Amino acid sequence: MTQTLLLVIVFVLGIASLPWLVRRVQQRQGRLAGPSVPPPRVLSAIAVGPHQRVVTVEMGGDGDRTTLILGVTPQSICCLHTQVSRADPGAGIGSFSNAMANASAVGPLHSREPAPTDEKDVGRG
Repeated sequence: MTQTLLLVIVFVLGIASLPWLVRRVQQRQGRLAGPSVPPPRVLSAIAVGPHQRVVTVEMGGDGDRTTLILGVTPQSICCLHTQVSRADPGAGIGSFSNAMANASAVGPLHSREPAPTDEKDVGRG
């Protein structure tokens, strides 16, 4: 009777210590994986319907950051756009002006020239 009671107590203690043991193993594996990456951060969420949202999420550490624009529904998550931004050593005060200069060098997205007219309509008024 004493042996049976002792076995039951050992079994219950073993089952009770299992969550602690699993947590310890996960923590040790996490330390061996390398430097930790911060968790994803939700920058904004906009409702576009009763159950649909457009969510902007930032992922990554200080060196490489990725911004994701996601379409989220109860059934799925769809990546709408991805933007990778790397930390520049010279980023700072002039980074906005540099970005604007690069954008203007590429050219406008839409042409602002007036639509061509027929030569017949030019003389009428």
